[in-house]
Amino acid sequence: MTAGQAADSPQFIPVLKKVRVRVPIGRPRTRPGAVAADKAYSSRGNRAYLRRRRIQIVIPEKRDQAANRKKKGSKGGRPVSHDTELYKERNTVERLINKLKAWRGIATRYDKTPANYLAGLHLRAAMIWIKDLARAIH
Repeated sequence: MTAGQAADSPQFIPVLKKVRVRVPIGRPRTRPGAVAADKAYSSRGNRAYLRRRRIQIVIPEKRDQAANRKKKGSKGGRPVSHDTELYKERNTVERLINKLKAWRGIATRYDKTPANYLAGLHLRAAMIWIKDLARAIH
């Protein structure tokens, strides 16, 4: 949890370190196969971290980063590539965030303590999950 006005990008690596990918048998994996994010997470540090962990990077390059790379010529490195089809699936996460924020308490961060805010997120996520389960049954 950060202050409301703080940027999300510095939290990219700490959040990714907490990711656990469930598998049918055994303990959860700590390394996802790919990470899809928007241009805000396109920093050199984030990309280097993902490369070190051998995680596929599905993050488009910012215009200013591309311009700086091109300005350096052959010393600027290769253009960043990403899987455009996989990037299109990122909207699933965006839709979930919009569903979470449909609850006013989450969108406006009324709760001042991180524990209360996290409890609200868990409650809202459970409500979304139950609604989707009920829809799947009928």
